[in-house]
Amino acid sequence: MESQALFGSRIRSIREAAKLSRESVAERAGINANYLGEIERGEKWPSIEVIERLAGALSISPSAFLECEAEEPDPNLLLAKLHKLLASRNVEQLQHALRVLKALFLA
Repeated sequence: MESQALFGSRIRSIREAAKLSRESVAERAGINANYLGEIERGEKWPSIEVIERLAGALSISPSAFLECEAEEPDPNLLLAKLHKLLASRNVEQLQHALRVLKALFLA
């Protein structure tokens, strides 16, 4: 996935995780909802000013939009990444991660 589409997808994921509509986030950021849709689809690059306003509308740091990586199509590599992420966690964190995953997949 190209970087512009990956960036837009990250914005959409954050917005959806916050359970906010495109229209409400666009309004909070002072931009048009159609423009936000273009950004989320990877059709447009936002300016730094718009990135800052979107971050404010989502109550996150602008740097959160850059914390993305390409999707991994190989399930074995995905499992290895998950294992590496969880390997250094304590029991309480692992229990929390398990609860989150169960809620995500059994809901």
